Amino acid sequence: MVLRTFGWSFVVTAIGLLLAALYGGPTALFIATILVVLEVSLSFDNAVVNARVLNRMSAFWQKIFLTVGILIAVFGMRLLFPLVVVGVTANLSPTRAWDLAMQQGDPDTPGTYSYILNEAHPSIAAFGGMFLLMIFLSFLFEEKEVHWLVPIERFLQRIGSLEAAEVLIALTILLGFAFGYEEHTEDILVYGVVGLLTYLLVNGLGELFSGVADDEEEDSGVGAGSVVLATGRAAFMLFLYLEVLDASFSFDGVIGAFAITSDPVIIAIGLGIGAMYVRSLTVYLVRKGTLQEYVYLEHGAHWAIGALAVLLFVSAGHHIPEVITGLIGVAFIAASFLWSVRHNRIQRSEGLRPSDEVPSH
Repeated sequence: MVLRTFGWSFVVTAIGLLLAALYGGPTALFIATILVVLEVSLSFDNAVVNARVLNRMSAFWQKIFLTVGILIAVFGMRLLFPLVVVGVTANLSPTRAWDLAMQQGDPDTPGTYSYILNEAHPSIAAFGGMFLLMIFLSFLFEEKEVHWLVPIERFLQRIGSLEAAEVLIALTILLGFAFGYEEHTEDILVYGVVGLLTYLLVNGLGELFSGVADDEEEDSGVGAGSVVLATGRAAFMLFLYLEVLDASFSFDGVIGAFAITSDPVIIAIGLGIGAMYVRSLTVYLVRKGTLQEYVYLEHGAHWAIGALAVLLFVSAGHHIPEVITGLIGVAFIAASFLWSVRHNRIQRSEGLRPSDEVPSH
């Protein structure tokens, strides 16, 4: 199963690292390898959350996520996105932005590719931070029988009974950061609201089409106990949601990559290989039923998302080392995994299956 799920990742790794070596020799090969590790470490929590959504999609759309989705992830977010940001920010044509990107300029020198991209970081961070914050809050506020951090999660779930609680809290946090960084107030407010609207639109359409799909299944006579997998419009909206989610997660990786190299080709190769592993890991988690077996893993991933959202907002005014961003996500995932293992051990000692309905601990 490992080879079947990660086979394409291994192939892409071999081809990508070969291209990096041909493009820039041993140095480029070494940098690309570092970027692969960077992307996987920063995006492991992304894979867990992706698995929750992908679990609702048919096998066909899971393949679309691994094929078309990876092309969007590599060429869209890891290569074209920085070029678009630099072009829009500096009012440059696409060809001029590419020429500027191919120049190995000092990131501290005004006018260089990496300098312009870093200057646009507050806007990028506000968009990504707001989108991820909404995912975190929506998960915490929804009704759940199982809680991980019991006192906190139960308290937040009670707050969630307030109408549009996640929007109110998210906007309050956005205002706090916006006026806390006076030099970037306008950019943070504007792009933060865009991030909020993007989440509401994509998530709302996904729920709409999922509801339509469920109604169609009921009309066709599918039993109440059947597992209904999204297809058609519903699956497309879930796919779109996953792509926006991936974009939000990739912001820190793309920006962090420029601390290592400003070469867009090496960045696209390294982060692209890493993105392929994240996608394969997502499919692996779905096929193995890991989220059902380790009941707190999803909670840990969403707490990691919440931490990343806050870090993105903080990074609008202060530099945060990538190692901190990556370790916080890994720490939440590891803690929730170990807590799940402990829970499963207790369940087995009581003669229950780990996947049986569980009380909060």
